Amino acid sequence: MTDSGTPDAGQPGKAAGSRSAARGGGRAMYRIVALLCAAVAYVFDQLTKLWVVGTMTEGQITPVLPPLLNWHFIRNPGAAFSIGTEITWVFTIVMVLVSIAIITQIPKIASRGWAAALGLVLGGALGNLTDRLVREPSFAQGHVVDFIALPNFAIFNIADSAVVSGVVLICVLTLRGINLDGSRTGDETETEGTPGAGEPHER
Repeated sequence: MTDSGTPDAGQPGKAAGSRSAARGGGRAMYRIVALLCAAVAYVFDQLTKLWVVGTMTEGQITPVLPPLLNWHFIRNPGAAFSIGTEITWVFTIVMVLVSIAIITQIPKIASRGWAAALGLVLGGALGNLTDRLVREPSFAQGHVVDFIALPNFAIFNIADSAVVSGVVLICVLTLRGINLDGSRTGDETETEGTPGAGEPHER
């Protein structure tokens, strides 16, 4: 007869299964954060572009907080500072590749910071990619709508802001040694068998 005080032989397996389920649930939460940030950046970008195209004429300048901020409606065939205006299709391909690369990394995220960062970059990339695909003059060579004008700086849009914000956050996370899986670079390896060993730290 088995002593009632003896732990069930199946308990370690159940505990491991519980930890695995918890990690799976955590990763699902990070994916939701990333996709939510991407959706907010994308929708905000597209709505502001629709507003600009619908209410302003190309080249129009509207003072907002002069001399610090103006709305200046332009259509940009190139990258920032109008670089590469003759190779619009190259930027389309680059944005497609960047979007695919980020999407493949989202299931691996176990950090709130990385979820927000990659979500912002993805939303911004998709926002400008939409312009490249659907706006004039033709498919894959559409001109991006830019309208945010600061003194002595390039004219940009919400998608550009999201990408830059995401990249800055990635740099901060990297400098702090926080990896995509939530672990920290340089952390001492936990001894085998220690409870929670190998589990990512939430950041």
